[in-house]
Amino acid sequence: MPYSRSVRVTGDSDTYSISPQIKEYTLSDLGFTKSRRGTFEYEGSLDRKSPFRPAAKLKIWVKPELDGFKMETVNGPGTTKINIFRGSRSAEFVLQYHFILDEMVERHIFDKK
Repeated sequence: MPYSRSVRVTGDSDTYSISPQIKEYTLSDLGFTKSRRGTFEYEGSLDRKSPFRPAAKLKIWVKPELDGFKMETVNGPGTTKINIFRGSRSAEFVLQYHFILDEMVERHIFDKK
């Protein structure tokens, strides 16, 4: 998946775009780490019952220039994309997904459309 200015996760009705007000220190504050290549990476559990061995995760990558990103929901090991908006635990996963992303919108990492 290439980097983009706007992303919609499979199953979600909302589109998120990179905010023009994004700052590196805010990424660090919200749990992003910087890779050797300079990319900012976030991996958060969507599983409130087992946060240390989650069944679903949210993964986000932001370019070093802060002008593009990738975002996807994946299974626990992080190897397969999943649609958290379907399934027996979808309500729980979607609640946590929106909680995380609403905080990022509030802190001007993303804009929500």
